[in-house]
Amino acid sequence: MTNGDPFDDFDDLDPLADLDRAEQRLSVRVERRRYGKPVTIVEGFETSVIDIDEVASELKRKLATGGTVEETAVELQGDHRNRVPGVLEEMGFEVD
Repeated sequence: MTNGDPFDDFDDLDPLADLDRAEQRLSVRVERRRYGKPVTIVEGFETSVIDIDEVASELKRKLATGGTVEETAVELQGDHRNRVPGVLEEMGFEVD
């Protein structure tokens, strides 16, 4: 039960989190892996300020694809180089 303060819901908001995302410059590229299958790689995350697992999960959900996290990069199954920059920008990141 709340004390009636309408601003209680805003305690979880962190204005610096959005700034941390906006300051990161990410790059998107596609590599061919085994059997010529494409893998979209998003690099440039600073893992000390961003939860890369959360970002990877959101990308996989929005793009309806599988993927994994490798150190400071997110690897997505398939060629998504045209869609990933738009999704990342919606999430508050800058993409080169």
